[in-house]
Amino acid sequence: MFKHVLMGSAMTLLLAGNAPAPQSVPEYDIVIRGGRVLDGAGNPWVRADVAVKGGRVVRVGRIAGHGAKEIDARDRYVTPGFIDMMDQSGGVLLKNGAAENKLRMGVTTVIAGEGGTPVEASQIPAYFGQLEKQGIAVNFGTYYSTTQARQKAMGDVAGTPTAAQMEVMKAEVRKAMEAGVFGVTSALIYPPSSFASTQDLIAMSKVSAQCGGFYATHMRDESADLVKAVNEAIEIGEKSGAKVEIFHLKAAFAPGWGKLMPEAIASVNAARARGVDVAADLYPYTAGGTGLEIIAPSWVWADGIEKGIARLRDPKVRERMKKEVAAGSMPGWSNLVEASGGFGNVILANGFSKKYAPYHGQSLEKIGATLKRDPADVAWDILLEGLPNRSVALYFMMNEGDIETALRQPWVSIGSDAAASEKFGELDALGLPHPRAYGTFPRAIAEYSKRRPVISLEEAVRKMTGWPAQRMGLSDRGLIRDGMRADLVILDYAALDDVATWDKPTASPTGIDTVVVNGVVTIENGRHTGARAGTVLRHGCSVGA
Repeated sequence: MFKHVLMGSAMTLLLAGNAPAPQSVPEYDIVIRGGRVLDGAGNPWVRADVAVKGGRVVRVGRIAGHGAKEIDARDRYVTPGFIDMMDQSGGVLLKNGAAENKLRMGVTTVIAGEGGTPVEASQIPAYFGQLEKQGIAVNFGTYYSTTQARQKAMGDVAGTPTAAQMEVMKAEVRKAMEAGVFGVTSALIYPPSSFASTQDLIAMSKVSAQCGGFYATHMRDESADLVKAVNEAIEIGEKSGAKVEIFHLKAAFAPGWGKLMPEAIASVNAARARGVDVAADLYPYTAGGTGLEIIAPSWVWADGIEKGIARLRDPKVRERMKKEVAAGSMPGWSNLVEASGGFGNVILANGFSKKYAPYHGQSLEKIGATLKRDPADVAWDILLEGLPNRSVALYFMMNEGDIETALRQPWVSIGSDAAASEKFGELDALGLPHPRAYGTFPRAIAEYSKRRPVISLEEAVRKMTGWPAQRMGLSDRGLIRDGMRADLVILDYAALDDVATWDKPTASPTGIDTVVVNGVVTIENGRHTGARAGTVLRHGCSVGA
């Protein structure tokens, strides 16, 4: 009997040895192995594995279990996904949600809305739903513009709103806040936003503040009156209770380089010391990019866009305008020609016409000399020729010393002021050939951490991850810790470079080969996988009447 039992056992073992080994079920969706993990909080890197499951980081450390996907990150850094604090993709994501130029920079989350939402306040829920239905490859949050509310109540003309009109404006802000926007914005160098008073902005920001929301601003002046404009933004936050975000902080005035930025920073630090929640973002370039309409004094647009266009066509009106451009800034108008040091530093970027395409990349001064026309006339001629498109220029107004000074402030984050491209490798949705659309985030590290030690790598990553997440109230993003959303970037520090230049603004960066969005690999071996794992980020709130 025992003999038969032993023989049966032996046969069982023999058969087992010939059978294929059972396949173990992966314990995780992704395991990133052996990278230098920068947690996003500014801490030094640690050598660790990172495990992802169900869209979240579930373990950081030495991981024995396997992932359905294993990624070798030896000799590379693993960071949280970058957060673009000043994005312009609100419209283009409806056309194409791939956002490949953003993702190639390591950006996994964008905060849009300097100019507001592409729909009015009542339509924001449907707009968000459409983005989710179509699918987006990045996480998307947005502000709503005070100018949208103003136009709803009183059109695009100058003037002080009546009490009834202000109630309409506040009601629009309330709808937007309840729909999930993060706050309200202004762009105070552009009509009709420039027609809003400080008191108007305080009134609308109070509605945002009821939600714990923001007043985010392209300030009234970033040039000679920079400090005055910073103080206005602070006043709006202090009197409304809204958090203040200063968009693309810059000292855009050559005579004030080295002086205005320290003074502006001192104003922010003093406000923070007394309890005002104010901070800023910037893009690390010495030129801004905006429309040629800014070269016209604001009064030109005081009766609306149509009448403003008619004024631009009037030779007599132009003579007055040219005198004012030559005289410099005036109340209610920031003169970017003066800020750039003259037309020689204003470069035509995109005239949206065959007639002026040969002059792209040339200064308005040079174009004027070639055409034997006043540079101001050239600017307005190009503007009119390009309609209904918005002709744009590069305004070289900043210097590297001020950028470095701003970057060293712990409350400064990074924002590209650029949109996703509808088609990768082409201009962004703004039609502006500025390298910030393809290079901002790699440049923040490659230029200011690697090529010149302005800030440490750990601090550069914090400015793009943990700090903006905390700032925006994204409590489950921006850090590599157990339970956090799995927005991740794997980068090769030695190879990292912002390749985009003024001459080649759509060149892709190097050194970022893997990007994970909500636990889904979206950039792999430097290529878009086609995944649409992004989500709409809603700032939850119910605003009282």
